[in-house]
Amino acid sequence: MDYKKIGNFIMNERKAKKLTQSGLAQLLYVSEKTISKWENGKGLPDTNTLPKLCEIFNISINELLNGERLVEDNNNLKNEQLLINMANEITQKNKIIWTSMWVIMIASITALLAGVCIAAFLIPEGVWQIITIIGFCVVFLIPCFYALKLEVSVGAYKCKNCGFEIVPTYTQALNAMHKGTTRYLKCPNCHKRTWCKKVLK
Repeated sequence: MDYKKIGNFIMNERKAKKLTQSGLAQLLYVSEKTISKWENGKGLPDTNTLPKLCEIFNISINELLNGERLVEDNNNLKNEQLLINMANEITQKNKIIWTSMWVIMIASITALLAGVCIAAFLIPEGVWQIITIIGFCVVFLIPCFYALKLEVSVGAYKCKNCGFEIVPTYTQALNAMHKGTTRYLKCPNCHKRTWCKKVLK
């Protein structure tokens, strides 16, 4: 989606309605700064605000997200292109999240191994060495929990038995046995537990 185009469209529609940024902000229960952010192409209205904004401008959500008023003839074509663009944006964001998850995991494992080696070789054997190693392990778990949250937030887990794509809760994913990003989950479609492989698309 072209945020700049959408921003200009919002500004033009606002001016056509003879509304100031402050006036529009009051109608939508948002700040004037938020309206300015939209019009400068630095963000989009959230899903709660979109319908109200479209109602004020007497336009469809499709027209708003395309940044122009549409005639009936090319409306379907624009719909299709908009869906493709949104799908591409989601895929791109998923890839960034996925990469971040692996970076966090690799960095935390490296830090854990380095910490354990330091504790083993530089701290004399005894209680303090054990406490230090346990401390490193606990600290290692924090980024692991966050990495799992990132893993669950993108894509789905594909059931090996029926092909159904499962989107588990964080707790379900946390409690499931796993091999890398493949998790042993119960499929809500076939009701069988199988090793479900992570798929991003």
